[in-house]
Order: sequence, then structure tokens, then C-alpha cells
Amino acid sequence: MSTLALLGIGAGSIALLLLLIIRWQIHAFVAMMLVSFLVAFATGMPIGDIISTLIAGMGGTLGSVAILVALGSMLGRMIEVSGGAASLANRFTQLLGPTRVPMALTAAALVLAIPVFFDVGFIILVPIVYGFCKAAGVNPIKFGLPVAGIMLAAHVVVPPHPGIVGGAAIVKGDIGWITIIGLAICIPLAALSQVVSGWLNRKGYPMLPTTAEQFAAFGNSEDSKAGKSGKAPSVGTIMALILIPLALIMAGTTGATLLPKGDSLRNVLGFIGSPIFALMVAVGLAMFLLGRNQGWNRERTNAIMESALPPAATVILVTGAGGVFAKVLTASGIGAALSQSLTATHLPLILLAFIISLALRAAQGSATVAIITTCGLLADAMAGGGYSPLQVALLTVAIGFGSLGLSHVNDSGFWIVTRYLGLSVGDGLRTWTVLTTVLGLAGFALTALLWVAVA
Repeated sequence: MSTLALLGIGAGSIALLLLLIIRWQIHAFVAMMLVSFLVAFATGMPIGDIISTLIAGMGGTLGSVAILVALGSMLGRMIEVSGGAASLANRFTQLLGPTRVPMALTAAALVLAIPVFFDVGFIILVPIVYGFCKAAGVNPIKFGLPVAGIMLAAHVVVPPHPGIVGGAAIVKGDIGWITIIGLAICIPLAALSQVVSGWLNRKGYPMLPTTAEQFAAFGNSEDSKAGKSGKAPSVGTIMALILIPLALIMAGTTGATLLPKGDSLRNVLGFIGSPIFALMVAVGLAMFLLGRNQGWNRERTNAIMESALPPAATVILVTGAGGVFAKVLTASGIGAALSQSLTATHLPLILLAFIISLALRAAQGSATVAIITTCGLLADAMAGGGYSPLQVALLTVAIGFGSLGLSHVNDSGFWIVTRYLGLSVGDGLRTWTVLTTVLGLAGFALTALLWVAVA
């Protein structure tokens, strides 16, 4: 099939998906599955490969996301029911004042995002965001949007995240320079995320009914009231439950960075630092520390944990459907057609690196895939251009920032953020998609300035 036809199918599929969800109000899961089938048929994918491709897309996404969302929801539910989230929110609000809480949360999110994957870190912080928003009397999007924005920015340009590390390996980029540049640019982006989110939030957005019910019940359910009848857990206990899994993950990533492959200590650190194991530890500690503090028996603890799963089910299914759609776009050749078309334009290399990564991100959804694919396409040009290690690092960071923008309906992160913050698809495009694109453009602009300075 011609490149033009593939590009037309790709653009048409996204337009149809938006119409189904926004205009005709078809459930996002059903709409994405339907459009995925249509794209597979339209691009001539062998009929025997269609179902296996859909299953691979669902399984590849949910293999990690489903477990993380379930464990994170259980942890958050126990923190909520025990009164810990409200206690933590009230304490920090008293210390910082209501106007400084969003800035403090955003700064903390940047630090936490360095060793932790975006979806893991955001899910861990959701109950804290809810607690702060409850204390301040505002919707979750007010504090949650800038937190999510800066966490994703760090995810795409700061090692040891897989996309930027994998891309650096392909182009032989210096991880040290990439880390320094990525962190240096993310610091002003944290402030920008706060400013842009405030501007986007100048008008209110209605919460989705399911999220509104969940947020209204946060700290007010019968379980929560019963939990608050006992002594609320200390701020130190709640901080420990949040920081312990993050510390384990950081240990794993540090071991993977400093120790050679095959080293036994590296393998041990990699195991205990896996997000799934780290969250399992946090859930186990919460069952013991919070359960003992509140006097919960085993049946009560199990009931509280189980009550976290129904709200998480929608997030899991919609996120998995996003993975299916992204897989079909990639397997059908639409992503490759787009990148080849852009390469033929002969733009300046740093601009081309950003645009190809941005276009691939928009076409297939995954920031990691966008970074690694773009690095693969431009590896020869970067190797033969006589660039210094600092310039190669800047090109790699530009690719990373390209993968930050245009997060929309084919990105699993879009669904995680919008569902937890209670945004409809249309409002998610008006807020989350705009925020990620502004941050991506700003990050690239700062990278380009450094490029000019060192040229």
C-alpha cells in the first residue's frame, strides 16, 4: 500500500475515533476496539494476523499496567480509608498554605519521576492529589494536571527511563550529558507546567460521573468514616508507604546503571526494584501498619482492598484498548510511512529529530517507541555528521521532547490521566494534550538554544 494511503488511513482512524467517543458518545473501550479492527482491514493486514495483533497490543499494555493499577488502587484505598490521605493533606496545607501546595506537589513529582515510570508514579500520587484537593476544596485536575505534566516530561528525557536510554544506546549518546541536559531543562518546565495548567484551569471542567462519585466518596465512605473512628495514621507512616516503593525502584535502576550485566547483586536489585514488587511491598506494609493502627481484621482489610478494584477496572480496560490501537497503527506500517515521509524533507537535523519523534508519538501513542524509532532512523546521520558528544546528547534530548507532545487517545497515559482526573475525552484533549504539547515545544526550544550555543 502506498505511503499516502497509509497516512490517510491513519489520519482517518484518529478522526473516526474522536467522532465515536466525543460526538456519538460511544464508550472509549468499544470505540478503540472497533477502530482497531477497521484499521487492520483497511491497511490489508492478513486476516490471520489481526486477532493476534489485537491480543498482543492488549497484553503488551496490560501485562504491567493492570497489575500496577490494581496494586496502586489498593494502596490508595487503604491510605484513604485509614484517614491517612486527609491527614497528610491537612498537615502539608497547614505548613505550606493553600497557595503553595500545587507548587510543592509539582516539585515533588519531578523528583519522584526520575527513578519511577510515569504511570507508576502518577498512580502512587493519585490518593495524595485527591487528599490535597479535598482539603483545598478543588477538583483533582487543579493539582493533578501539572503533576502529571512534569512527570511525563522527566519520563521522556531523563535516564534511566527506557525510551531515552534505549535511544541513547542506538545513537551512542553519552548518558551523563543526557541526564544533565534533561534535568536542567525539566526544572524550568516544572514551573511552566504549573503556569500552563493554571491557565488551562481558568474555567472549570465537569468531572466524569464515575470519577465524581469516587472523588466525592474519598474520605467520606462508610469504610472511611469507620477508619477515622480510630487514630489516624501519622504523616510519617503515610510518607513511608509512598517513599518505600519509590526507594526500592530507585535501587533497582541504580543497580542497572552502575553494575554490569550478569552481576548477582544487579539481578537482586533489579528484582526488588521492579515496580510490581515494590508496590507489593507497599501494599503488604499498608495491610500491617494501617490495619493494625485501625484495628482491622482480615475480612475488613480484604473488603477495603476489594472495594478499590471496581473503579480501577475502567482505567485498566480503556488503557488496554489504547494499547491495542497503538499496536495496530504500528503493525500496519502507518508509523513507518509517516517517519519516512518526514525524513525526505531534508530539514535541519535537530528540527527533523523533534518533528519525526512528535509525529510518531501522535501516530502510534508510545513515547518509548517514538524515541527508539526516531533514533534508529537518524543514527547514521548523527554518526556521520561529525558531532561532538554534547551535540549528540542534545539531539537525543530533542527526540525525547518530541515524544512528549500530542498525547491523545492512542496513548495509554492519556486514559490514565483523564480517568483519574475525571476528564472527558474532549476536555482531556483541551487540557492534557495541550499541556504535553506546550511542554514538548518548550523543552525543544530550550534544547535548540543550547544547540545554537554549542555549535
